[in-house]
Amino acid sequence: MSFIAIFFSIVAAVFIGAVSPGPSFVLVSRIAVSRSRKAGLAAALGMGVGSVTFATLTLFGLNALLMQVEWLYLTLKVAGGLYLIYIGIRIWRSAAHDLALHAPATPTGGSIGRNFLFALGTQLSNPKTAIFYGSIFAALLPAEPAPGLMLAVPLAVFAVEVGWYTVVTLAFSSNGPRALYLGAKLWIDRIAGAVMGALGARLVAEGLPRHIWR
Repeated sequence: MSFIAIFFSIVAAVFIGAVSPGPSFVLVSRIAVSRSRKAGLAAALGMGVGSVTFATLTLFGLNALLMQVEWLYLTLKVAGGLYLIYIGIRIWRSAAHDLALHAPATPTGGSIGRNFLFALGTQLSNPKTAIFYGSIFAALLPAEPAPGLMLAVPLAVFAVEVGWYTVVTLAFSSNGPRALYLGAKLWIDRIAGAVMGALGARLVAEGLPRHIWR
């Protein structure tokens, strides 16, 4: 398979993974619709940085380490799950709070940097992201990838992730979705919080030793 064919096969697989609904989509769409477009774009950047971090580490063997050292993978699963549960609780508790519609574009307590770090933490909290990239790279990369491919793949991952979540931000920060959100904020936020918490609980359950559930 040629360099170009391998590269675009990986890009296509990463794009399919990015557009699949999950905690990242829930978080970015909610930030965009409830805060500001700038906050959403900061979150999109955080998602991209988190993804390219995992992709780069995976290229250099993180996936192999996690698969070999089971306790480390399980620990990361539980820690990531607890973080997602924490985010879910925060979203649920804020559901009944009114938005300050006339607040500045960067809300108090929700700075651009804070939204970036919040999204970055969400992306890095899920070790399945490393396994996802590991599976793609194991299936599509040759045994000895060309140096140019090793450089191009992380850049492509970053571009796909930031590009997708930028589209999500632009869509959800427009007037129509924002008006819909404001009209049904309580239940939209509670559903989003419940989904986030459920995803975190699933990670925790998968990370705990099986004998605990017996």
